[in-house]
Amino acid sequence: MKLYHFPVAPNPARVLFFLNEKEHARTTVDETLPRIERVLVDFTRAEQKTPEFLALNPAGVVPVLELDDGTVLTESLPIMEYLEELMPQPSLIGRTPQLRARTRALERYIEMNLLLRVIRCVHATNSPLGLPPNPALADHESARLPDALARVDAMIGDREFVFGLTPTIADCTLLAAMNFARFGELQIDPGYRNLHRWFECYALRHL
Repeated sequence: MKLYHFPVAPNPARVLFFLNEKEHARTTVDETLPRIERVLVDFTRAEQKTPEFLALNPAGVVPVLELDDGTVLTESLPIMEYLEELMPQPSLIGRTPQLRARTRALERYIEMNLLLRVIRCVHATNSPLGLPPNPALADHESARLPDALARVDAMIGDREFVFGLTPTIADCTLLAAMNFARFGELQIDPGYRNLHRWFECYALRHL
């Protein structure tokens, strides 16, 4: 298999974090991981717009997972869920229907209310792709970030991970959001102490 990615971008980043968690635990679980070649698609050189890449994904975005039979999967969450089926240990979504539902709900909240707003704020103020500034969009999204940050901060509490005693896809998505905020010089109020503590600790797993 091949995973096409651009690590600066938060959506492929969360898939990379997901794979890191699986690989991190491979010495402690009796499971052979499938070989996944990581293929860089350099957005700074517009490689996502080449005919070769557009043949894989006409939308011109990453991540893209190309299976051994040529099947192409797109979008972060479906790719992570597919890989979870292939590599169930350690579970990053949940071992029971209830845990899976709760984990997906938390991850979805973080994606829609925090990750997407961070992406819009960064691209509207300091876009790594060179997009023009959009102060109105930046103000609109920035005004809505505190509610999401406060909820996530409370959600984490004093735990090591977002949900439960082990990492989940919620941690992967939240790390992608926080990393992109830092990369884009988007300031996150230090008053969200649980969130910042979690970030400083969890990010170390992926250095």
